[in-house]
Amino acid sequence: MSQRDYYEVLGISKSASATEIKKAYRKAAVEHHPDKNPDDPQAEERFKEVGEAYEILCNEEKRAAYDRFGHAAFSGGEQRSHDPFDLFREVFGSGGGGGIFEELFGGGGGGRRRSGGANNRGADLRYDLEISLEEAAAGTEKQLELEKAVTCKQCAGSGSSGDSGSTTCNTCGGHGQVISSRGFFQVQQTCPDCRGGGKIIKNPCSDCRGEGRIEELSRIKLKIPAGIAHGSRIRSTGNGESGWRGGGNGDLYVVVHVKEHDIFEREDNDLFCEVPIPFIVATLGGALEIPTLTGKSSIKIPPGTQNATVFRLRERGIQFLNSTRKGDLMVQVQVEIPTKLNKAQREMLQTFADSIGVKNSPMHGSFFEKAKRFFT
Repeated sequence: MSQRDYYEVLGISKSASATEIKKAYRKAAVEHHPDKNPDDPQAEERFKEVGEAYEILCNEEKRAAYDRFGHAAFSGGEQRSHDPFDLFREVFGSGGGGGIFEELFGGGGGGRRRSGGANNRGADLRYDLEISLEEAAAGTEKQLELEKAVTCKQCAGSGSSGDSGSTTCNTCGGHGQVISSRGFFQVQQTCPDCRGGGKIIKNPCSDCRGEGRIEELSRIKLKIPAGIAHGSRIRSTGNGESGWRGGGNGDLYVVVHVKEHDIFEREDNDLFCEVPIPFIVATLGGALEIPTLTGKSSIKIPPGTQNATVFRLRERGIQFLNSTRKGDLMVQVQVEIPTKLNKAQREMLQTFADSIGVKNSPMHGSFFEKAKRFFT
């Protein structure tokens, strides 16, 4: 299999200085470190590739040979002088697992090679949950149902039947990893026999066949906080898949989808709705009954209210997340124009229109005053 260009691996030009090479390595090594990517089986290979590139390019003699002959310069079987994890600790200046490693990985293990069994953590899962706008506004509790791998009850997750137990894997010596030489480099891979566990089950459990887990329908209760937004993600710790042979559980990530509402539209924590208003109420004024998420309410309509006028109802919108404060409800009135009039009604309406004239239609007069030049 062809190898990628080392300059390309580190994302630098062939004229990069020693400082730029080291800076690029530090960035790439952290990005691809296996402890930063526990669910990516390819992360360790990328991490090693980054280490290989740095080890060659940071050495002036090796870099010169590489620039001249490429990968062929190291095809004679010369071995790596650094383990990729040792190189990482060396470059970051800490061998004890503290300091820079706690900053990068949130704990003391970021610079250490993982031993057998450390890769047994269960997978994280995603669940898409649809809720109503009312549920998003008030908060709710949902019961989720999903098929996932759970700890086998028969063997309590050990994978072993009865007290037969397990024995150390002969292939990897219990490390869970095997190392093979490829010319100048050494490649570390998950042991194919024990699958990284470091142990071989003598008498596998009949229920789970040595996996330590089985597929089962699970029911999980989840609290949805008031004010949650569409597309929000809730992490339910430990409710992902159970780990292989007693490994830790993954997490469940629930993505919340808020259904469109028949009446309201949401913008951040404010609600918007359009409410029809009779022509007579808009003209003479009066009370208008409007809907809210918690029931009916009423607003006062002043005489002469124009179409599309917006009324703001304070604190009648969506609650802010983790707060008692709420957004507002914006009500836009849509004046209804009668569509079916009899002869008598049309005559009365015409008489009314003749009686009010332009003086009682300020918008009409203002517009045609501005548009006068188009009609001359």
